[in-house]
This record gives sequence, structure tokens and C-alpha cells, in this order.
Amino acid sequence: MLSKNKIKYIHSLELKKKRKEEQVFVAEGHKLVGDLLGHFPCRLLIATSNWFKTNHSVTANEMIEVTQEELSRASLQKTPQEVLAVFVQPSYDLNPEVIKSSLCLALDDVQDPGNLGTIIRLADWFGIEHIFCSAGTADVYNPKTVQATMGALARVKIHYCSLPQLIGELTDIPVYGTFLNGNIIYAEPLSAHGLIVMGNEGKGISTDIEKLINKKLYIPNYPQERESSESLNVAIATAVVCSEFRRRLLP
Repeated sequence: MLSKNKIKYIHSLELKKKRKEEQVFVAEGHKLVGDLLGHFPCRLLIATSNWFKTNHSVTANEMIEVTQEELSRASLQKTPQEVLAVFVQPSYDLNPEVIKSSLCLALDDVQDPGNLGTIIRLADWFGIEHIFCSAGTADVYNPKTVQATMGALARVKIHYCSLPQLIGELTDIPVYGTFLNGNIIYAEPLSAHGLIVMGNEGKGISTDIEKLINKKLYIPNYPQERESSESLNVAIATAVVCSEFRRRLLP
């Protein structure tokens, strides 16, 4: 039996303030919960009898079997999928040294939770294990962000920090950013390590951070003389950029 208090608690985790107080986040769905179990401690897991029948070895601080109707009342999604879990937020050490030996992303005030989740999923696909986010970037533990990652949170570490301070401390490290006045990405030399900065949906990369970028890139439309959309969605632009970086490493 799922109590009203438990349902109220789960719904309270839609609020960033409450998630921060509790240091937890909500994930829903068979695949997503399955991907995160074993990576993060699970504080609460509620699921239907059918889900429990095929997941015998699951461990959590508290497990509650529920009906589909009860799950619907607790769920933050329009179409609940058998299981909902409350996980403990991970804590990672902020180590800028990883930028010297691997390719990393930095997000400058990316505000849409769906864009952030998609970028985390893209990073996972392209083997990027660290993303550095400005304080103005959407909360990674927003339920919409968590769902959009499709489990990539288990493999990609998210760090919130001062990007000007982080980038300012990097020496002899390529720092890339996309700009309309940049050099065409397909003709530029690209490194296997360094930092790729992606900007806000409407404003792009902020002036303070632009001053610190030493490699300006441009994703050209095609054909270039043709009138086209003003810009790309930040998640799509991230996919194009990361794909080109990784293409250079192919034999």
C-alpha cells in the first residue's frame, strides 16, 4: 500500500529546493531505473508485481509493491511504466586535470532540461565522461533531464562550477566554442583532448567565457549561399561537434 505521504514526498521532488535538501532524484521506467540501479544507492523503489517478478535481485532502502493505479498517482510522468525509484545524488570531485587527458564538455547556461538531458546522452554515446556546467545551467536532477538522459547519468559525471574560473586555470589546453564568426569545423585541426563549450539556447556563449576560448568553430549550413534557419538547437549542435571530433580519431 502506497501512503499519501509517500506520494506527497515523491511529488515534492519535482522542486529543485526539495531535491537539494534531500540530495535525491526521481527516475521512472524499466530501462532507466534498470540502468541506474547498482550505480547509485536507491532510497525508495515502487513497482508493480509484474516488474518485481522479473527483477528478483533488486535492493533498495525501501521497496513497495503497488498497483498500476497507485503508480499513476505517484508518477511524475504522463504515462507511468511499471517502476519509479528515488536515488541518492552522487558526489564527484571536481578535477580539471581530466581536461588535459580527455575530451570534455562545458555548458554555459543551457537552460532547457530536455536539452541538458539529451546532451548528457550524446556525451555518453561519444565517450565523453565529464561535463562542466555553469550555475545557470538547468538542474541535472530535474525529472525531465533525468528521463532525457536515458540512463547516461550512470556513466557521465556532471560538475557545477564557475566556468570562467575553470577555463582560466587551464594552460596550453585547447578550449573550443561554436560561433557564427568561427572557422569551419570540417577544415580545422581538432584535438583528442580539451574542452568544448556550448552556449545558452538564445544568447550563445557569454562574453566573459568567449574571451577565454582559443579555438572558435563554426558549423556551416549547406549550401552556404542559401538562406536557412538562424541557428541550430544546442543539443543538435553538440551532436554535430562531438561527432566531428570523434570522426578524426577513426583509422
